[in-house]
Amino acid sequence: MNVIVCVKQIPDPALPGELDPSTNTLKRDGKLILDESDSYGVEMALQLVGAAGDGSVTLVSMAPNDEVSGLRTALAMGAEKAVLVSDPSLSGADALTTAKVLAGAVGKAGDYDLIIAGTESSDGYTGTVPEQMAEVLGLPSVTFAKTIAVDGSTVKVDRQTESGYDEVTCPLPAVVSVTAGVVEPRYPSFKGIMAAKSKPVDTVTAADLGIESVSWAQSITNVEDAPAREAGEIIEDDGESFNKIVEFLDNLKVI
Repeated sequence: MNVIVCVKQIPDPALPGELDPSTNTLKRDGKLILDESDSYGVEMALQLVGAAGDGSVTLVSMAPNDEVSGLRTALAMGAEKAVLVSDPSLSGADALTTAKVLAGAVGKAGDYDLIIAGTESSDGYTGTVPEQMAEVLGLPSVTFAKTIAVDGSTVKVDRQTESGYDEVTCPLPAVVSVTAGVVEPRYPSFKGIMAAKSKPVDTVTAADLGIESVSWAQSITNVEDAPAREAGEIIEDDGESFNKIVEFLDNLKVI
């Protein structure tokens, strides 16, 4: 069984983010790390291939400056190879453009039975790329997967909902997006980290994928700091303070 996993490499969220003053977009010219939300997809893919007994896990990603640090983390987890799309013309690409580019990268990744992606990235939160990519590729799409099982040419998914989950089946190949926490991602071993250094990463441009021109709709015209939070009202307990709290909540239409 061959599984492709879409992964995003993002600036380390533990570090203060910086904006490019010329575009008002997040600077991505430093070291990037594997988006935590995508580590669940990588782990799920590794488990599915392990259960099948054979096959491989291939990564596809889009990042500036030929950045591979995040990809190496996923390769150290156990993925075998990766396709990276890196092209200055993709700077600022919106979700649909990203989906088209990743769909093109899938074509470079070889034969596959299943494509797995995170539900949404930690720095974008559009939650639309996997579904858009499925549409571009002409594949069925299942979202919010909490479990995935493959039975022959069919994938069975427990799809998380507000009231529980739906049991969904669809034919392969398909695109399935997983929610955070569906599995416990493994930590790369020292052996895996060393092996990842020599695993192949095929770096391509938009032109290599047959994408002649890239266009997108997003344009950030201004960025402002969020307003400072105002201090709340302090109520001293004088034995009757509950009346003030009830009055306060009543004014807010909470009760």
